[in-house]
Amino acid sequence: FGLSAYEVTFKEYDRFAIETGAHLPSDREWGRGNRPVINVSWDDANAYARWLSRATGKQYRLPTGAEWEYAARSGDKQHAWAGTSEPDKLEEYAIFHKNSEKKTTVVGQKKPNGFGLYDMTGNVFEWVEDCYHDVMPCSLRVIRGGSYLYEPEDLHVTSRDTDGADNRDGDVGFRLALD
Repeated sequence: FGLSAYEVTFKEYDRFAIETGAHLPSDREWGRGNRPVINVSWDDANAYARWLSRATGKQYRLPTGAEWEYAARSGDKQHAWAGTSEPDKLEEYAIFHKNSEKKTTVVGQKKPNGFGLYDMTGNVFEWVEDCYHDVMPCSLRVIRGGSYLYEPEDLHVTSRDTDGADNRDGDVGFRLALD
């Protein structure tokens, strides 16, 4: 599988929303363009993947949680965060509580991890395909990577959180996998 180097941006998502009449998410007045799209549900992310698949003839989808973690770790590296395990270097790789000014930033402003993937730690949580298995029916979905609001201890590549599949939150976006 391949994984997009960046989180899906407002610029990319807005094209989809305008062409299809889908929900146009709020940017909280932080700016659109190349900031990661936020305020999109798991269902919105999947609709975007289906639209992009039809438009390009390629098979895009949300990554599984295992794929996401493998990519965040740069394969078999045991980094605590995407790109590093050294706390004093985290700011070089991630947008989080300490350096975010409590909002997202343009994608790709920090160093990429060993696979050339940006913002795998921080900036925005990312929807993955997985549902949270302790809840039936599967109304909770897994989000990975932490966000601009989080502290370093909550941003580890092994950390996961959940959100309702139909929730649209100001610190949740997504990136796509390609089969």
